[in-house]
Amino acid sequence: MKKYSSIVFDLGNVLIPFNYSLMTERFNAIKPGLGDKFAAYYKNNYDIHRQFERGDISESDFIQKMLEVLEYKIDGDTFCKDYSQIFTVNHDVAALLPKLKEKYKLVLLSNTNSIHRKYGWKDNEFLKYFDKLILSYEVRAVKPEEKIYRSVEAFTNFPPEEHIFIDDVAEYVEGAQKSGWDAVQFLDYEKLMSDLKGKNII
Repeated sequence: MKKYSSIVFDLGNVLIPFNYSLMTERFNAIKPGLGDKFAAYYKNNYDIHRQFERGDISESDFIQKMLEVLEYKIDGDTFCKDYSQIFTVNHDVAALLPKLKEKYKLVLLSNTNSIHRKYGWKDNEFLKYFDKLILSYEVRAVKPEEKIYRSVEAFTNFPPEEHIFIDDVAEYVEGAQKSGWDAVQFLDYEKLMSDLKGKNII
């Protein structure tokens, strides 16, 4: 039977579903069409988002760029709040954490940024169950880059094959598998339970 020592969870759309349309609506309320303009810019310049997640762009530079797109209709603090209040909690998945922690080292592995952390998700109660948060902007790497998976191993001190990763993005699941991990794609709670039971994890 395969041995697992560490269970690694993605954050967005696994533990905290997100909906960027909430942000778009708030910006549209400030000025008609402003949110739609911002959403189109964000989508068409996704490399800026990715650079911010990797820590290649500072928080202040990112905010200034976004305020420019928003025509300076709001200040930086308001932007950070509107940009980050897009998350809810998948309570079914979060409820698995205390049970899993009894047997496994738990690590959170997320492509995220400092604004979303501070204004969006840092106060979630379930975070206390994780032994470590490996965040892209802190380790200067993003999924599916090999470096970010090795950052987890540097913390756990377990061999690659003793890690199992849960992520909703197929590309990031494949990145983990290429790094020697087991991994499953998260589609919903029912599939996750089936996958974990099938591997005798729960």
